[in-house]
Amino acid sequence: MKGKPWTPDQEKELRRLVEVKDSLDIIGAKLNKSPEAIRKKIERLGLEVVDPRGLRTTTSLKIPKELPTVEETLKMLAGALNAAMLPGLDKVEVQRLQTVATLARTYKDLFSDYVDYRGIEAELVELRGKYENLVKKVQNPAAN
Repeated sequence: MKGKPWTPDQEKELRRLVEVKDSLDIIGAKLNKSPEAIRKKIERLGLEVVDPRGLRTTTSLKIPKELPTVEETLKMLAGALNAAMLPGLDKVEVQRLQTVATLARTYKDLFSDYVDYRGIEAELVELRGKYENLVKKVQNPAAN
């Protein structure tokens, strides 16, 4: 069920309240919107929020225009490995580095599959063209 549309002034106020790190409940009360409506609007606007523990979270993914290469991804993985070897890392930082490493490995694998599929797709397009030409020759041998 949709609620009332957002006015430009409400969106502007939402941006301001997120910037000053008010909670969803407080923002909802100030804007007369439900916390869920606030969360969805924050997500649609791609705003960054700070949770009650002070941690920054993103509410929407920023999709890059170009995919990082396998080499770039391996460099990120190498950076995470180097950082993980530093003494005195706290548990949260170690977990963050483990996440970066896992994501980099997963990305590399998926990227490799993507490149393979793109090659197969190009080959398929080429073979379809050859097949269509062959069919034309068979159907109309006098034209050749």
